[in-house]
Amino acid sequence: MTADATAPSVFGAVHLGYVVIETNRFADWRRFGTDAIGMHHDDLSSDLMRFRLDDQECRFILRKGPAEDVVALGWHIDDHTSFEHIEARIRAHGVPVTRGSQEQAALRGVERLLRFPGPKGITQEIYTTPVRAEQPLRMLASGFVTGDSGMGHVALTSTKPAQIRGYFNTVFDARLTDYIDETISGAKLKIRFLRVNERHHSIAVAAVCGLPIDPIRTRVQHLNIQAASLDDVAQSYQRVHELGFDMALSVGQHTNDKELSYYARTPSGFEWEVGWNPIVIDENTWEPTTHQGISIWGHLPVGQTIVDKLGQFRAGARSLARTEDTVAALSGDGVPDA
Repeated sequence: MTADATAPSVFGAVHLGYVVIETNRFADWRRFGTDAIGMHHDDLSSDLMRFRLDDQECRFILRKGPAEDVVALGWHIDDHTSFEHIEARIRAHGVPVTRGSQEQAALRGVERLLRFPGPKGITQEIYTTPVRAEQPLRMLASGFVTGDSGMGHVALTSTKPAQIRGYFNTVFDARLTDYIDETISGAKLKIRFLRVNERHHSIAVAAVCGLPIDPIRTRVQHLNIQAASLDDVAQSYQRVHELGFDMALSVGQHTNDKELSYYARTPSGFEWEVGWNPIVIDENTWEPTTHQGISIWGHLPVGQTIVDKLGQFRAGARSLARTEDTVAALSGDGVPDA
């Protein structure tokens, strides 16, 4: 079952607002986020820190723990009516929801926080009215693009891509933007790009064609943030190299959203894309298409070794023995490809 066609759509009222990461590598993450990527950093305690991109009090929360992964996504909902529509949908499908405590909301810098299960064990959170920070930004970057497009996007790998698409269609009225077919290390991938507002995509879902395997250890394959200028991309790329962090993919430009970007590897192992100038979707004219290959140019692997490839094969083999959680009550039978 997907979203009820007779219910009001919340498309356009949903924006990726913050990301919660669990890690024990605080020192490395502090250097990565502040000195390499160029974000504003706030230490809250020995177990908590945050990064900012703009005047919103929080965009990334890092908490101490062993996951070395993204554990929650926060979605800014424009108005209380849309918030209540989403809550009603989740409850109508029998999925448990939890109201965030005052402490949880304060940590995230938000009001009216609701939490519920999401695909791949990533808790989904919705909120209204982000708190604006009193302190000015202190960061190396000149700025990041957020606003109506949200703060960026999240990319997942999945053995059940149709169910994940069904989940975000049910909860947020997500729309299919396009597909990419790509072959990486001999594996054929189909990547689905889903949008919930004017940003080309807020969720990307990659699947290995014909094989029920997931070659990525972490719940997310990468996170994306959008730099305000091309100079910001170039300067952060240089800082990543100079500070000794691993680069996953060199600078390149994507075929579908035209974003120019690079991919660094975070201290937790998943990738971090810094991009610039992706296209903005015109809902009146856009039609989904399929692109061949992820890049027009560039995005070449940097320093990938045989050991790295063997690690991906091992991760894929291990994925055969576990069941991927798609929150079946919200994903239904999934959304079939066009």
